[in-house]
Amino acid sequence: MIGYITLGTNDLQRAAAFYDALLAEIGVGRVRETELFIAWGTSMEAPKLCVTKPYDGNPASAGNGVMVALAMPSTEQVDALYNKAIALGAQDEGAPGQRDEHYYGAYFRDLDGNKLNAFFMA
Repeated sequence: MIGYITLGTNDLQRAAAFYDALLAEIGVGRVRETELFIAWGTSMEAPKLCVTKPYDGNPASAGNGVMVALAMPSTEQVDALYNKAIALGAQDEGAPGQRDEHYYGAYFRDLDGNKLNAFFMA
């Protein structure tokens, strides 16, 4: 159902470096880019994560209550992605851990304040 998710940035090159390094951790690379946005995914047919400078020219801001959740194949991959994000300068929003009997997750904000979650469902 989801084709892509777009996050705003005020510094496309800084965001690109962050997401290139972060998503490489899970084997995902760029699949499309223009002067205004970059999309990462496993293919053009699969869901994608994009960053863009706002088309209206106003500053980008993180949405309150907005979060992108990235499904991981294991708890170890959740830990690895979270640790990579923090190493790249992301802000901790909840260290990796079991949230309930089926859900293991970790939360962080990217360099523009956008909230992301890496999770594994048992």
